[in-house]
Amino acid sequence: MNSPNSTQIYNFIEKLYPICRSITGDGVRETLKLIHEIIPITIKEITSGTEVFDWTIPKEWKIRDAFVKNSKGERIIDFQKSNLHVVNYSIPVNKKVTLKELKKHLYSIPDQPDWIPYRTSYYKEDWGFCLTHNQLQNLEDEIYEIKIDSELFDGNLTYGEFYLEGETTDEVLISTHICHPSMCNDNLSGISVATHIGKYLLGKKNHFSYRIIFIPATIGAITWLAQNENCLENIKFGIVLALLGDAGKFNYKKSRNDSAAINKIIEKVLIDSQLDYNIREFTPYGYDERQFCSPGINLPVGTLMRTPNKEFPEYHTSADNLDFVKPEYLNQSYQIIIDTINIIENNFSYINLFPKCEPQLGKRGIYNSVAGDIKEIELAMLWILNYSDGEHDLLDISKRSGLKFDIFIKAVKLLLKHNLIRKIK
Repeated sequence: MNSPNSTQIYNFIEKLYPICRSITGDGVRETLKLIHEIIPITIKEITSGTEVFDWTIPKEWKIRDAFVKNSKGERIIDFQKSNLHVVNYSIPVNKKVTLKELKKHLYSIPDQPDWIPYRTSYYKEDWGFCLTHNQLQNLEDEIYEIKIDSELFDGNLTYGEFYLEGETTDEVLISTHICHPSMCNDNLSGISVATHIGKYLLGKKNHFSYRIIFIPATIGAITWLAQNENCLENIKFGIVLALLGDAGKFNYKKSRNDSAAINKIIEKVLIDSQLDYNIREFTPYGYDERQFCSPGINLPVGTLMRTPNKEFPEYHTSADNLDFVKPEYLNQSYQIIIDTINIIENNFSYINLFPKCEPQLGKRGIYNSVAGDIKEIELAMLWILNYSDGEHDLLDISKRSGLKFDIFIKAVKLLLKHNLIRKIK
């Protein structure tokens, strides 16, 4: 199987970090091209002005350069040094202004005076610059030259899609947003983990079909859903990936349908991981789960994060950099998804073919414990035999037992080999 080594996920983040992304534009295309070098994705373009439910695909944004110069001609705010310095989707501007006028278009974080904030103006034509609060405090009362070399034009919204056919047309959907510029946890972590999950899936035989979509936040999910409404019924499990590289505990936000299988599966994975975690109820605010779980769509999609959005100070700032995310946390996140896939792929119901009392396992050579010294796999076989009545799947049995799901996969193989159970669904 194509499992990444300890630094591959992080190294891909390093490669993506310099790119200026937005909800449209060449930064998204460049990012998708790099993803395509690892997994075979289809890149799709949807024309500006296309109606997608109650929304409309916006104009495409292109930026080449931006700066603020002081009276000495020095670039004191420079897009070339950080793409966060420009309010994302800023309209073009080229003029000289007073400090008073300039300040109307400047954004900083007083509580974090060394960090540059990330700001956007997607759906209102405006312009602005972001800077550290220390920079703002040091601006002198003089005339400034400002230039944003950008354009808004009728172009396309671009997204990427990886599809891998399995034994069944039933699908597992994995989604991650791809619109943020140089910030690592939000959401280069999601992009890199999702890409390497795709690479892992390519190396194995899968019962379910898998679809991984790399989309701009909100408008991308709405667009994808509008473009694929005829096949949504195939989606049986879904996960939105975001914020997967920081040191915080895992947080899983459940889908709108509280009883959805994905909620039970991820909770079991987190229990088995023995890592700290929180389970959060669905709310109609957050990432793209709110589009997938809108009432007219209502897909079984939850969101896996570490520290949730707006709950860590580095969120949407220049401090969400290559030092903030760590390979070990990215790899933990990757493994949680792999373990989730492992349960999805192996969670079936069985019928005990010897339901009247326990079948004798010892004579079949699969129950060798000394009295009082039962092994976990032997205990798992007893649980499976007792609850394989057609009404309980393997996940349900493993949750009742308190044993890890992996043990049940091994136990099922033994019981099937000796014709003690039969898979029914």
